[in-house]
Amino acid sequence: MITPGISFLGRTVVSAGSLYLGTVCLTRFATKLGISLPLWILLLGATSIFALRILYVGIVRRRQAARMGARLASPLKGKRFGNLDIMLKLIDRFNNGYPGDGFAEFIAESGTCFNLHVMFEDVIFTVEPSHIKTILASDFENYVKGDKFRHTMSSVLGTGVFNSDGEMWKFHRSMTRPFFSHDRISHFNTFDRYAEDAITQMKARFRAGYPVDFQDLMSRFTLDSATEFLFGNCVHSLSAGLPYPHNVATTEALTGKAKIAQDFAQAFADAQTIIAQRPRKSWLWPLFEIFKDDTAAPMRIVNSFIDPILQEAIAKKQPHASEKKNVDDDDTTLLDHLVQMTTNPVVLKDEILNILIAGRDTTAGTLTVALYLLSTHPHVMTRLREEVMTKVGPTDRPTYDHIRDMKYLRAVINETMRVFSPVPFNIRESVKASTLPATSSLDTPIYVPPKTSIGYSVFLMHRRKDLWGPDADEFDPDRFLDERLHKYLTPKPFIFLPFNAGPRICLGQQFAYNEMSFMLIRLLQSFSSITLHPEAQHPDTRPPADWAQAEGRKSREQFWPKVHLTMYAHGGLWIRMTEAENAD
Repeated sequence: MITPGISFLGRTVVSAGSLYLGTVCLTRFATKLGISLPLWILLLGATSIFALRILYVGIVRRRQAARMGARLASPLKGKRFGNLDIMLKLIDRFNNGYPGDGFAEFIAESGTCFNLHVMFEDVIFTVEPSHIKTILASDFENYVKGDKFRHTMSSVLGTGVFNSDGEMWKFHRSMTRPFFSHDRISHFNTFDRYAEDAITQMKARFRAGYPVDFQDLMSRFTLDSATEFLFGNCVHSLSAGLPYPHNVATTEALTGKAKIAQDFAQAFADAQTIIAQRPRKSWLWPLFEIFKDDTAAPMRIVNSFIDPILQEAIAKKQPHASEKKNVDDDDTTLLDHLVQMTTNPVVLKDEILNILIAGRDTTAGTLTVALYLLSTHPHVMTRLREEVMTKVGPTDRPTYDHIRDMKYLRAVINETMRVFSPVPFNIRESVKASTLPATSSLDTPIYVPPKTSIGYSVFLMHRRKDLWGPDADEFDPDRFLDERLHKYLTPKPFIFLPFNAGPRICLGQQFAYNEMSFMLIRLLQSFSSITLHPEAQHPDTRPPADWAQAEGRKSREQFWPKVHLTMYAHGGLWIRMTEAENAD
């Protein structure tokens, strides 16, 4: 298998070879004329051509921008060749910092829209709601995932719905849309079965005197729920048992299905981290994977779990149309539905993995952060629990009607996704030259060249004080209920985008709301208080001491939020919970 680095070097060698042949021809021509061209002149000439090309492109783009009544996005000015210092800074912040570090500094210096211009490639970055609305909705056809994104992500996402454009994207979207078109009782049966298992394990561990890694537990809960919902074939990750604190010696070893589930979950997370790092290394990312495709090893583990399930589903496909499973039948899984539309194993696997990221990782991350925020805001916990007791009661199973009627619960979930966006960063690529709206009456539109990458961050947008008020850094669910809702969000709905927007808006957002609501209700029926126990996790995964000197939430954060494709807690979220008196 050819690695990304070798492929990149091959293309580079071809280009360099063409340049070399041109140089040889020029040298021979000069020799015939009796002119001797030393090597340094040839190198200077090649460098001059490269510099002139950059100048020419800049002049053409400024003229094109002027014709469209626009301006170029302000370029960042680094201290090293090709803004390499900016690229290295973003990689370091991604690995060792708080989400948005680096970008937040650039915004403070250069405004809410700028050009990273790393290694002479334009990469526009924005946190402006009007720009994001243009990209996702009003000029949707002109902003696609693009060839660069697909190449970067294809080793994990394939040609799935998150990594495709045009007819392939429409095909994937049409395959999955009918399955999310109505609520299913079977979803709540699934939620209840795995929520009960998770809570039972929590109680046992608390009674034994140990804290629990809530993120690990929610990852298992959502993985088991999602694999049953998607495949009708649960991975049974909850059967692996819960991990112990880092300083507790244990001789327990995973075997059988429990080990397969653990390996699958870890490999899937590793693969996502790798592809999330690639864009931050600019178009040079293949050079970091010269000797191997870093996603190959984790994806072998993922595929070894997925492939047998797909083969079984394809083999079971009914041969006659009259025997097809109806998508509206409550016991029909998404895979049952998909195999009626295609038996191509590559298409099926790509779609299943894309939906698994959407249906499992984002939900687990949001539930994890929700418990963190409830633990650090006990008055919110108390009020939410009062709503649970009033609307549902101490033991009844939540229903659709309960969840629809619980306004404060929805506000808590929305505020959690505002402060810690499930998908903090995203990217598109322009098809043709266009403009992004002016950010004020004194400004002009921003020119976007064709085939240009445009990154945007709802995470940073969600925390802008000029959009959400002076308390934008604070967790306050009431902002979705009181006058602030009408002051800030109602007139500008694109300032809140936890599920994306436009034609690519998340098809499963109601499923996600239902799953998160169900689990939170069950937790608050079972437990009356939450406390954090960061001493249970490895010291290297706790917030660094120097964060205390930072500004905003970062200075007082009690866990380390990190990002691959989605938000997660570095080292987990270790908690203890007090059982409610009527929990049993």
